[in-house]
Amino acid sequence: MLAAVSGGADSVALAWILKDLHDDGALALAAIAHVHHQLRGAEADADEAFCRDLAARVGVPFLSGRVDVNAEIAARGGSIESAARRLRYAWLDEAATSAGAYIATGHTRDDQAETVLLRLLRGAGGRGLSGIRPVRGAVIRPLLDCRRADLRAFLAARGETFREDSSNADLSIPRNRLRHELLPVIDRVAPGGRDAIARAAALAADDEDFLARVAIETAHSVVLSTGGLRVDRLNALAPAVARRVVRDAIERAAPDAAGHLTALHVDAVRKLAAKGEAGHLDLSGVTVESDGRTVTFDASGSPEHLCTSAPAHPLTFEYSLPLPGRVDVPEANFVIVAERRDQSAAAGVETNGGRTTLEVTLDAAALTWPLAVRNRRPGDRIKPLGGLGRKKVQDLLVDGKVPRADRDRVAVVVDAGGRLVWVVGVTPADECRVRAASSGDRAEMVVLRAERR
Repeated sequence: MLAAVSGGADSVALAWILKDLHDDGALALAAIAHVHHQLRGAEADADEAFCRDLAARVGVPFLSGRVDVNAEIAARGGSIESAARRLRYAWLDEAATSAGAYIATGHTRDDQAETVLLRLLRGAGGRGLSGIRPVRGAVIRPLLDCRRADLRAFLAARGETFREDSSNADLSIPRNRLRHELLPVIDRVAPGGRDAIARAAALAADDEDFLARVAIETAHSVVLSTGGLRVDRLNALAPAVARRVVRDAIERAAPDAAGHLTALHVDAVRKLAAKGEAGHLDLSGVTVESDGRTVTFDASGSPEHLCTSAPAHPLTFEYSLPLPGRVDVPEANFVIVAERRDQSAAAGVETNGGRTTLEVTLDAAALTWPLAVRNRRPGDRIKPLGGLGRKKVQDLLVDGKVPRADRDRVAVVVDAGGRLVWVVGVTPADECRVRAASSGDRAEMVVLRAERR
């Protein structure tokens, strides 16, 4: 784990909690990582120095990166908060990849409540109201069920200090206004309201995951080879599914516009399609055209600070994988089969058991259910079997000389947290390998097999 530490109470508590778990052998704390946003002058320098000293006291390496938020805003627009977040996660991702680690952040249940309320007030749909996810790719948020006050009490009990960010008192920032003005009212009117909001976010996340999967399975009948959408089939979809198909199509045509999209943008496209006639829309970072039969998306004429031109990328698939069970994946020309076995069925298997990369044996305890089969996504990474660190799937396919035209047809198996556990035909994830069982143990294994259609 790489602990992302700003110097604030939540992230400092995270560092000490991970340190305790490291000492107990539950995980390996690789380093403390700090991002200097170059926004608050001497105060930010002092935050960096505090985090460097914290890393020394925790006894792990200190990694520090500087990002230019003002230059990012000048180039791409957006608020200070959104630009800082983009740059911060980009730097953390590179640092974690180099360290072969996951990224741990100090987000709390209070952060979850603030995020959901902000998105609710902006009219967000299911994806927005599902809030902060506990696991998103390589980012893990282990404190998401903890209250901010409890973490401060934890630090006080240990005699540990932390830094206060003066910008947290700036009421011109929407999150701060909500934190200092609205949430205290909620606490008085509905004690336990923050916990209720967090529970609502978890329920919304379950609904969103299901609907997103339905949308992906439906998209093949709606999305054209050019990346546009068939109007008649789009109009026939249930609104909840149609919105997700439209959003996915826009994001594929204009990836950099994704952060500017709102539910209003998506519904504007649906209304244009519903008219069944020629029309034009200029959204945030993408141009939409309809001839009455198809809707197309173009990023080439968009403002440079909102979006760069990107080719349409229509091929996408995702299917649920039951256990035991099988799923047909026509895009990859495979049927993926999942079976249960116990250790006695293959005693001593520690890696891939010498099998081909079209059949792998994984430790069931290392997986989070349910599993799904999909094609690669931008930024996908996996720690190859026996590897020392995580690698981009893109790089593995290039190294394996998979033709560019075929790379988006390569299937990957992911668990419920979005973690890649197998790149079919390439490698399983090292952390999911089966290790030798102790005498008398009957550890459960999962065998995944790809059969040609």
